[in-house]
Amino acid sequence: MGGAVDSAAVYDAALKRRQNMMGASGPGALIKNFKVFRIACFACIGGVLYGYNQGMFSGLLAMPAFQSHMGDYDPFDPNADQTKKGWLTAILELGAWFGTLMSGFIAETISRKYGVLVAVSVFVIGVVIQATAQYGGHDSILAGRFVTGMGVGSLAAIIPIYNSEVAPPEVRGALVALQQLAITFGILISFWVDYGTNYIGGTTLGKQKDAAWLVPICLQLFPAVILFVGMIFMPFSPRWLVHHGRETEARDILARLRGLSVDHDLVELEFLEIKAQSQFEKRTVAEHFPHLREPTAWNTFKLQFVAIKSLFQTKPMFKRVVVATVTMFFQQWTGINAVLYYAPSIFQSLGLNSNTTSLLATGVVGILLFVSTIPAVLYVDRVGRKPVLTVGAIAMATCHIIIAVIVAKNADQWMTQAASGWAAVVFVWIFVIHFGYSWGPCAWIIVAEIWPLSSRPYGTTLGASSNWLNNFIVGQVTPDLLNKIGYGTYILFGLLTFLGAGFIWFFVPETKRLTLEEMDVIFGSEGVAQADFERMAEINREIGLTALLESLGASDSNHEVASEEKPKVVET
Repeated sequence: MGGAVDSAAVYDAALKRRQNMMGASGPGALIKNFKVFRIACFACIGGVLYGYNQGMFSGLLAMPAFQSHMGDYDPFDPNADQTKKGWLTAILELGAWFGTLMSGFIAETISRKYGVLVAVSVFVIGVVIQATAQYGGHDSILAGRFVTGMGVGSLAAIIPIYNSEVAPPEVRGALVALQQLAITFGILISFWVDYGTNYIGGTTLGKQKDAAWLVPICLQLFPAVILFVGMIFMPFSPRWLVHHGRETEARDILARLRGLSVDHDLVELEFLEIKAQSQFEKRTVAEHFPHLREPTAWNTFKLQFVAIKSLFQTKPMFKRVVVATVTMFFQQWTGINAVLYYAPSIFQSLGLNSNTTSLLATGVVGILLFVSTIPAVLYVDRVGRKPVLTVGAIAMATCHIIIAVIVAKNADQWMTQAASGWAAVVFVWIFVIHFGYSWGPCAWIIVAEIWPLSSRPYGTTLGASSNWLNNFIVGQVTPDLLNKIGYGTYILFGLLTFLGAGFIWFFVPETKRLTLEEMDVIFGSEGVAQADFERMAEINREIGLTALLESLGASDSNHEVASEEKPKVVET
């Protein structure tokens, strides 16, 4: 038991010492770490690309000029078979799922930074293919969206890893939440771009120009180029550098990111914790998979399958798998992407018969989603993940049930019950608000922060894979659900969202303000094997982490004793 006690004591001392030095979370912490904040904001252009592509396509589906090129993949008759329309939308998520599966290997082999560059290149190729749809029709859109999906899927997996690894613990959740804020900003822009370009030539078939839908597609290239060029000048992840033996560079970058000197206590403490975790995981791999111990590209490629398999083999790691994959399952089955992908069609089904009016209502969705995400960026590290996710889920589920009741009563009489239609629209807007501050950012935060260093790219890949697969299913079935069961669609989403609230409250642990390395304690890894503790304690002693914590602890104790013994001034 000695090794376990020593290891736990080291982690407890590290946590206490860091919290004393790093200060409070919230907006003030973002200002204090403004350099990291700027870097994360720039990296999140990838989120803007994903959000823009996601939101932009919902408007295209409602444009007569676009529909004229798509045939039965986007029929003019709302009562026609909608299955192919689902494929036209959901093919992006299928590509994203494939891109996500490869992102772990790419991020671990060539670095998070270069992984972003590869993903952006793939994204650009996909956009160019989509731009040929004027001549290639639905085949160009299907192929282009699949390739674009591979790019955005990789970006969605790698950028949260990058942001979480450059961020100090007190703002890590906020910076990872920036990814979701960036996505919502992209959605916001896309909805209003669609609303504006919808008027090019006119809003009816025969008058509307192809530029109405080509301009929104091609505009994606500009932020993609900016991200590619700018990312060349961004720093590498200190955690990735340590794991690949570039310790001097890692220490320098860590000091610059924190705005402190290289020999500052906080920099030294964080660096040694990163190094200890890296050494521990390397030695574990060498012991369990000695044939893969050399960090070659081929071994890394094979190791990703071994690593994913290992996630299912111990109780603490399997708990991480369940938290990541099931959280992403419930995020998608809140129905948020049903709204984002088919918002104009949904609003038309709620009585907004004019295409222009439905696009305008869709634009409001973009504004509300973006604005409601901002509080999460500022306060998620202060409030925590569990209460935000639970409250958000209950509120969203309630909105679904209310919409279902309104639709059930008025589906056949929207012309005479316009007020009821607008009431349903308002509850869609309220639903979007509650998603914006809760499940949008917080689900991605959990997936990015719960994994140990060696498993992080693969664990995040697994969580993001669940997101994309469920995203694909939702995108595929929503048109048919709305067409065949009507208000039952909202009941389905509502019940699943209530279940999601229960899952978060009773199963998912709170992880705010903990370092990535301390997640092992939260998920019970200290009970996996006595040998693990002894190995970690040995590494802590070897690299000087134990000695540092003991010296810092002694310093704190002396300071407290001195404070207690200081003579008090008695007022007379």
